[in-house]
Amino acid sequence: MAAVFLHTGLALHLFVAVYSAARHAGGLWSHGLGACSLLALSPAAIFAGRRSRVSTGAEREGETGSGNAERLFAFIQSIARLDAHLKPGPQLALVVKSIFGLEAVAILDADLQDVYRAGEWFEGIENLVQNTYLFETVHEDAKTGLVRRVLRMGSLPIGAMVLRGEPGALVADAIASLVAISFDRYHAFANESRTERARQTEQLRTTVLDSLAHAYKTPLTAIRVASTGLNEMGNLTPAQSGLVALIDEQSGLLNQLTNRLLKTARLEAQELALDCSLVAVLPLIEDAVADLGDQLAGLSVQINVARDDLSLVCDRGLVAAMLTQYLENAGKYATAGTTVTVAAAEQPGEIVFSVHNLGPAIPVDDHERVFDRYFRSSAPSNKTPGTGLGLSVAKHAVQMQGGSVWVNSDERHGTTFFASLPARPLVPLRDDEDSRI
Repeated sequence: MAAVFLHTGLALHLFVAVYSAARHAGGLWSHGLGACSLLALSPAAIFAGRRSRVSTGAEREGETGSGNAERLFAFIQSIARLDAHLKPGPQLALVVKSIFGLEAVAILDADLQDVYRAGEWFEGIENLVQNTYLFETVHEDAKTGLVRRVLRMGSLPIGAMVLRGEPGALVADAIASLVAISFDRYHAFANESRTERARQTEQLRTTVLDSLAHAYKTPLTAIRVASTGLNEMGNLTPAQSGLVALIDEQSGLLNQLTNRLLKTARLEAQELALDCSLVAVLPLIEDAVADLGDQLAGLSVQINVARDDLSLVCDRGLVAAMLTQYLENAGKYATAGTTVTVAAAEQPGEIVFSVHNLGPAIPVDDHERVFDRYFRSSAPSNKTPGTGLGLSVAKHAVQMQGGSVWVNSDERHGTTFFASLPARPLVPLRDDEDSRI
């Protein structure tokens, strides 16, 4: 759920920013106020209609719209690369100082009551940034070069920021908004972890996820359509084109995640009715491999099926979902240039699918838990981004059909994910399939 918040925040706020910049290209953008459009990244501006103050200080300080846009775009890219499970404050303070050429930065995370500093500060800076938060002070002092901003999510203050340098009022507003988004993203992940441990039943979690996933589908579709329209309009600056590309990337990830959440919720709630039919195994595997061509680029894929006419009575969509998750996992962790092997073997009363890859081993203690929703292995080699949902989808897709899943993994032989399915269906076949068995 926290992962949805992350991608929604990036995609939605970036979309508003680029749309604003595109509409005013040749106007504000070309007159040195390009950073103004990026103020749309402020959650308060979007959800509470807070007006940003427009100052001519940008011209007096010699700022240019293109320079501001490039720095803000670089800052957005840095935020997107942050690990949402780690406190963002220390990294943000250093990044803000470096990218915007400031003398010093101090940022308060009110939830943790931590002040993060970069650069040389005078004694008592902690008190100053605390007071900025407590009294909601927004101020620029030309004599001292101090710029103070409150970090907000909507109308709620969540921290404060003090800068020493000459960022300009508009850029300072944008930095504060982006820092607030980063803090909110981190706390969403942290709160999700605490909430998961406290929940009493899986039903509550499933219901919440299902509702959220449905709620995100409509705005997500609008974002993707609008970003496509921006591309087709043309006449975008390189910075704007970069932001549009980032919107497409993040909204695409969000779309995959939303679909996965919906599927997981329905599988766990057993709301999907099995649609069993006679399925040819080899074409099923070939289709799954073909659909993941990009994810498997740089790897060779070998398919081993017991016999070419091997068939299985199953729900084709659910088995395809299992294969997709196994193959995606192999594509993420396989060593470049190695072979991923997809196999289907006949066993008494069942057919066993497997996907093998060479790469980092999964610790033995994680073999059972790796199929749990949101679980991410603690192994040092597990640095690949992910949501922890894919293998959970595979498990439920197989278990709904009376099958089971497991994994074998070690450094010498690599990792193999298995799924066994009964040779006979658990539910009656469609009438048109009865005569084919």
